[in-house]
Amino acid sequence: MAENGAGREEGQGSGVLLYYTYAPVPDLPSLVRFYDSNCRSLGLIGRVRIAPDGVNVTVGGKMSSLEKHIAEVKSKSLFERTDFKLAACEHPSDKRIAKECGFTSLNIRVVKELVTFRSDSLSKSPGISNAGTHLSAMEFHSVLHDARNNMDSHSSVQQKQLVLLDARNMYETRIGKFQTPNVETLDPETRQYSDLPAWIDDNSEQLRGKHVLMYCTGGIRCEMASAYIRSKGVGFENVFQLFGGIQRYLEQFPDGGFFKGKKFVFDHRISVGSQDVDIVGNCLICRSSFDDYSSRCRCSYCRMLVLVCYNCQGKAGVVYVCELCQKQGKGDKPLLLIQDNQINADFLPDSSEAIEIAKGPFSGHIKPLSELSVRDGNNHRRKLRILCLHGFRQNASNFKGRTSSLAKKLKNMVEFVFVDAPHELPFIYQEHSHQPPHVSMDWASEEATNLAHSFKESPPPLKDCKKRFAWLIAPKSDCLEEGGWKIADVPFDPLQYQQQTDGFEKSYSYLKTVISQMGPFDGILGFSQGAAMAALFCEQQQRCGGVLDFRFAILCSGFSAVSGECSRKLIKCPSLHCFGNGQGHDRQIACEASRKLVDLFDKDCSVVIEHDMGHIIPTRSPYIDQMKEFLMRFL
Repeated sequence: MAENGAGREEGQGSGVLLYYTYAPVPDLPSLVRFYDSNCRSLGLIGRVRIAPDGVNVTVGGKMSSLEKHIAEVKSKSLFERTDFKLAACEHPSDKRIAKECGFTSLNIRVVKELVTFRSDSLSKSPGISNAGTHLSAMEFHSVLHDARNNMDSHSSVQQKQLVLLDARNMYETRIGKFQTPNVETLDPETRQYSDLPAWIDDNSEQLRGKHVLMYCTGGIRCEMASAYIRSKGVGFENVFQLFGGIQRYLEQFPDGGFFKGKKFVFDHRISVGSQDVDIVGNCLICRSSFDDYSSRCRCSYCRMLVLVCYNCQGKAGVVYVCELCQKQGKGDKPLLLIQDNQINADFLPDSSEAIEIAKGPFSGHIKPLSELSVRDGNNHRRKLRILCLHGFRQNASNFKGRTSSLAKKLKNMVEFVFVDAPHELPFIYQEHSHQPPHVSMDWASEEATNLAHSFKESPPPLKDCKKRFAWLIAPKSDCLEEGGWKIADVPFDPLQYQQQTDGFEKSYSYLKTVISQMGPFDGILGFSQGAAMAALFCEQQQRCGGVLDFRFAILCSGFSAVSGECSRKLIKCPSLHCFGNGQGHDRQIACEASRKLVDLFDKDCSVVIEHDMGHIIPTRSPYIDQMKEFLMRFL
């Protein structure tokens, strides 16, 4: 939708206002109350993000109301240097797009940082005080103009060392970017802003010793990114950023200047163009010129927006695979898709969320459910694929049976994939029958299940038994290439898991092969020893400096098998921990052992569910609702 000045003179036309400020906020609750009262009284809708170090706002409404809002905000000293970007535009006409962009209601949220610069929540973000030098739109244009005119000059060393760096995401750059002859333009091709630091680390030699000109939509992303580049020290001092972003540049140069195509925006307008009508983007399928994201087509694997022209949107059976996923070879993987109404029927968002945030406890950095409306052009979502690790002396088949109720409750959200562990275990039995000791027969008790065959004078035929496996084994334990029997040395010991410390290397290598052949997976779910293995797997990948194969981990009735030396650094994978509450119902793994496992993970991105139902994964409310809420964050 193009910007439109009609109606602005009378102040009754619609508009969108964007602004941010980096400054210490002395009283967060007071500022929340101000925005709640002010925006509601003026009938404004959109997003307000408040952090200890500043404010980031995108709101819409009548132009007269937005102008009153600016006047009231300016009266606060916190905003004395703020750049208010106000644009007249049409009222949202597509309710679906307006809802996805957060332009159907007012949403006020307290967050840890205004923009998430790092996916690693424990790493400290760079200080804004070290950000790059601000260049006005005219200054920015002049630098590019001089660089173009000095194409044949051998006297300007500075121009030859100039690079443009786009701090936006890949889907934004696909419909518009700066293009200047004689100036190298670097496009990191990131899915999300938090991927940018890793790109900067990997490509720092392209920036060392250069004059780096950065730009983004409105300027806020350049603040943190430029500071990060400058924090690298000698050779990275000359970093400059476009003040006010592309928006201020296009206001100064309506014909587009050196910016070609359209500017992507995060509100109901979708994109804003200049007087230049040239189309930069291309359809993902047929490669024809196309730059309209209004259909909200998304990659079926990673959910990133993709450009699909109107003709290709109607083709049956077409799976959208973005450029990044194509490079990773994901295009030939089958997918399970689900209708949005299936999710909505399973878990409806709370429409009163903004009021609760304003009046209740602050919600941290977790995205609320009402903001999660991810869909592609066919109104489909991709189910989350979760790799499931069974417990000790279980196998994929019986673990699948024992989680059937859980799978049924989550059928509209997830696809479970079950695999056997690589260590095959012998069956055990007692040489003489006697009264077995009291043990819990919870449906998911792997040790108790084994005891069903333990107390016999002789073993049953092997054809009646299903193989049993383990992820971790006791040192010098008997593991078999083929199934067999052995006599139990002692009665069942509920603390036997503490001796199962070997076999990790084989299990880790095995899981890497599983992921390569059966992946990709969104998450990993482990039960009992499977939970211990899942934690070890994530810790090993983090310690080796690699990218985690999973976006999240669900650890049920687990325990820690991570050594004290390894556990000094918290595991930075979002995690859900579900275990018994210590009332004696879980006779296999004590609640304290599960709490020690929780302590290995970053608490800022962990969720803990304690229940009173023994050595199981509960499927009744409120526990299943908490699990659904956790999973919704990754859809």
